[in-house]
Amino acid sequence: MFVLYPIVQAAHYSAYDWNGLGPLTKWVGFANYRRVLADPIFRAAVGHNLIIAGLSLLLQLPMALALALLVGRKLPGKTFFRTVFFLPYVLADVATAVMWRAIYNPRSGLVNAFFNLIGVPPQSWLSDPKVALYAIFVAITWKYFGYHLVLYMAGLQNIPVELEEAALIDGCNGWQATRYVTLPLLGSTIRLTIYLSVVGSLQFFDLIWVMTTGGPVNATETMVTYLYKYGFQRFNLGYGSAVAVVLFAICLTFSLLYQKFVMKRDISAARVAD
Repeated sequence: MFVLYPIVQAAHYSAYDWNGLGPLTKWVGFANYRRVLADPIFRAAVGHNLIIAGLSLLLQLPMALALALLVGRKLPGKTFFRTVFFLPYVLADVATAVMWRAIYNPRSGLVNAFFNLIGVPPQSWLSDPKVALYAIFVAITWKYFGYHLVLYMAGLQNIPVELEEAALIDGCNGWQATRYVTLPLLGSTIRLTIYLSVVGSLQFFDLIWVMTTGGPVNATETMVTYLYKYGFQRFNLGYGSAVAVVLFAICLTFSLLYQKFVMKRDISAARVAD
């Protein structure tokens, strides 16, 4: 009722030219889908989602993993570090966006104040199409970095210390023990965080909408901001439903393929454990 029915309903609405206020009368078939796929703004929005996902995989997750390995099990005050890095994740996306919009303020923001101290001229971080998306990614990393860190640290707690100690006794150095013992045993957690990061990157809305509303000049448009702007703000619910179905198809396809070819072993192990 609450999952499948809305999907079917959105697919039904997508076949009409409908403003959401009257009855469904103007059947257009697949015209909305052709319009979505042909729109360069939507294709750019897909590219922006992929850029966020790619940067998350290349920067955010490796940094979280590296810090989790450094903090590890033996560092004094690890609970403090875990709490400090996890706190941003607790904040609502809207609160995070308002805070970072103030940080990026060209006149009174903390970032430009720091650059002024080192002699760098102030920048318009959120109004420059060339850097706005990357400025938003910094805010995204700040918010979600601690979430992945906690997942990695939880995975490390499930790895017996004796295995690493045995590797060290057998002649491995610290890096080799991490490379050949710790990381393989942490593989299921790494695969899970990759999955969560990519799916989350495809669905970003609140933080981006509050910071830039998809601008400037569509430089930070994502699939969900595009859906909201062209579907709800312009009262074109039929077209917006088509965008939602395309987004759903992209997420579902990635989920099925990733679970089949990457997480197959983890799912099978979970079923055996059950």
